[in-house]
Amino acid sequence: MAKTVADFVLARLAEWGIERVFGYPGDGINGLIGAFGREGQTMRFIQSRHEEEAAFMACAHAKFTGQIGVCLATSGPGAIHLLNGLYDAKLDHQPVVAIVGQQARSSLGGDFQQEVDLAALFKDVARDFVQVMSTAEQARHLVDRAMRIALERRAVTCIVIPNDVQDLPAVPNPPQQHGMMHTGIGAVSHSHVPGEDALHNAASVLNRGRKVAILAGAGALGASDELAQVAERLGAGVAKALLGKAVLSDRLPYVTGSIGLLGTVPSWRLMQDCDTLLMVGTTFPYTEFLPPEGQAAGVQIDRDGRALGLRYPIEVGLAGDAKQTLAALLPLLEQKTDLDWRHDIEKEVARWREVVAARAQTGGELINPQLPFLELSKRLPDDSIVTCDSGSAANWYARDVDVRPGMLASISGGLATMGCAVPYALAGKLAWPKRPVVALVGDGAMQMNGINTLITVADRWRDWDDPRFVVLVLNNGDLNLVTWEQRIMGGDPRFRDSQRLPPFSYAEYGKLLGLEGVRVTDSEDVPSALDRAFAADRPVVLELMTDPEVPPMPPHITAKQFGAYMQALRKDPAGGAALRATLKQWWAG
Repeated sequence: MAKTVADFVLARLAEWGIERVFGYPGDGINGLIGAFGREGQTMRFIQSRHEEEAAFMACAHAKFTGQIGVCLATSGPGAIHLLNGLYDAKLDHQPVVAIVGQQARSSLGGDFQQEVDLAALFKDVARDFVQVMSTAEQARHLVDRAMRIALERRAVTCIVIPNDVQDLPAVPNPPQQHGMMHTGIGAVSHSHVPGEDALHNAASVLNRGRKVAILAGAGALGASDELAQVAERLGAGVAKALLGKAVLSDRLPYVTGSIGLLGTVPSWRLMQDCDTLLMVGTTFPYTEFLPPEGQAAGVQIDRDGRALGLRYPIEVGLAGDAKQTLAALLPLLEQKTDLDWRHDIEKEVARWREVVAARAQTGGELINPQLPFLELSKRLPDDSIVTCDSGSAANWYARDVDVRPGMLASISGGLATMGCAVPYALAGKLAWPKRPVVALVGDGAMQMNGINTLITVADRWRDWDDPRFVVLVLNNGDLNLVTWEQRIMGGDPRFRDSQRLPPFSYAEYGKLLGLEGVRVTDSEDVPSALDRAFAADRPVVLELMTDPEVPPMPPHITAKQFGAYMQALRKDPAGGAALRATLKQWWAG
């Protein structure tokens, strides 16, 4: 029987199936931390190095398990630190519950130390539910509501618990009287399939199409078989938003890969030439990479009706679960017999794969950053978990890494925040300790969060059934994606004071922590270094000295962008090297 409110909160989370909570201690949550000490082994407290990392890990836990992620922070600064990771969850529609401490109720309103209006602070990121617990009787329904709303709305929710409330005697069963809530944990059953008329209308649009393109996002994860069957029935090509990279194998001949600035030429052409567009579980934001308005008839499937018609004018919107809706739609679709469109797509994809390989092989004094991603792709075990940070690493992850059936993969999509990949990878490993995990990180993101999270990795890896945990670091001494954005979008050269990163030996740091550290300076050593990393008996920091002047060639560049780029190179001390690397990439393509 729970003795205090804190004891009850942890017990209730355990009833909801929560096995671990990510967080960092502080006096605002002393009651909850004490309850963990009494709770036993049902639930684990995973101490992060920073509250932002705790929120990243909760988000990744939700992404890789489909369960609710829970993070915990103290009042004031601890709660504030959570926000970036929570916005990552919010923008990627992941169910995360944040539990934060607060100063004692008697001090509130008195400008007490670390007093922050937390309900106001969290009102945007946790707009569906943020509540302050002021009595012991609230504990049951606030936990239940926060959990259920996070799960149902795929949203962030928040409970603020003042430290004196945490120590109140628990009231597991509020009295049966006016004003008391009596919530429960029971399972909820949903109908996730639109009506027959809507399905027939959607099928009519898709059956009329001669050149069908499919764009799949994170909402299609779990619907791989159904999506592949629909693509085969329609003779369609499939492009993937970055969060949907694991929806279908990149090795299927009709899968054109990523779309957008980080996307492929086949995905660009697929969208420019199609006459019908089926969007499944995606709110991909860059509409300039979708078909011109009026060119394609549109059908969209999304579990959230508010997302329908958000990015492209559609004829039929289907609010429903992707897997169930595609399964219901499939019998209504006619098998395409004219497969010229499909054959053209497959030729484009085959040609693109040759281009990707050729571009990765172009050499220079430093390692071409595409090469380790291409070589990694050949070596990823079938059950791998792959995480990637924001920055130039995302370019090569999007284009050069093949995701196959059975793999899990994710990145910060909507927020595109730096510093998430290593916390994501750690959360993935804690959830699936028998699976190999790879984090793909630039040196900027590594200095921001990655080197701190490695401390936790070094502390925990001996508990894992499989020690394979590879952190692949691109060390080019530059905040590289911003450099290229400045050149191409602004026509400005690299601004050294802004872009230069302090020298740091990531491999040596890994060794200092008791991990394996491998530093690679020669392209010829990349394959053997990757083999060594996957064969190691402990986590590995694989540091690659890469060339910052290799351009992340977009699938389409406008005359304005080309002009800005040439203007920037004329003013940039590294302009000659960048131009030579660009010409090599262009020639390889």
